[in-house]
Amino acid sequence: MKRALALAGWNALLLAGALLTLIPLLWMVSASLMPTGEANTFPPRLLPSVATWEHYQTLFTHLSVLRNFRNSAIVAVSATLLSILINALAGYAFAKLRFGGRDRVFGFLLTALIIPAQVGMLPLFLLLKTMGLVNTLVGAIVPFLASVFGIFLVRQYALGIPDELLDAARVDGAGEWRIFRTVVLPLLAPILVTFATFTFLSAWNDFLWPLIVLSDDAKYTLPVALASLSGEHVQDTELMMAGSVVTVLPVILVFLALQRYYIRGVMMGSVKG
Repeated sequence: MKRALALAGWNALLLAGALLTLIPLLWMVSASLMPTGEANTFPPRLLPSVATWEHYQTLFTHLSVLRNFRNSAIVAVSATLLSILINALAGYAFAKLRFGGRDRVFGFLLTALIIPAQVGMLPLFLLLKTMGLVNTLVGAIVPFLASVFGIFLVRQYALGIPDELLDAARVDGAGEWRIFRTVVLPLLAPILVTFATFTFLSAWNDFLWPLIVLSDDAKYTLPVALASLSGEHVQDTELMMAGSVVTVLPVILVFLALQRYYIRGVMMGSVKG
């Protein structure tokens, strides 16, 4: 009985925490539907007196948010697909292929995890400037192409693939690329979905790097465009909330659609190796 009561208490506490987390998001949606000025009243309103879509219409017809949405989609989708390919290849190589210095190189890579990402932004910016990729969407994608965390995640999962399975494929005459494509990739699917979700969320929500590398507002991603918009329309709370909904909604939908695979991949990857 005591155990059941304790469990119920913990569940109630977790539910209360979840509701506290959701309240700002729900108010953001509600405020985006309020007439202009209503969100700034005191005491603040929880629901709009009359729901209106005018702020969303303003975003997409007068403020070119659709163009910024497209830029974010290009950066996030391209970064996700390319990073899956690159990190899957690297993680599999460090787990199953034998080459000189493999473990030492991997250990050296792991030390990069303790270095803040911001430290590498200046040399990366200078490198992209030399390559002519500053103020391009390609330049915004580059930091996501290879991730030490992604390589580590895939490697730990790939360690669980039986060597006998790979050796049997080699005996049957399959080359390394064919083995990777037809045998390894399907087995890596859970962890790759996990990493794809993580990468997509990171690329879509990234603010600092696009702010540094993009100078043309026609190439801004949604977070940068929204920050720029807040400077011009700082008093228009409802418009800002509509922009926030447009920015947040895609990543919430992606996470809800893939959360089962995300959690499964993290749990399975954590016990490999």
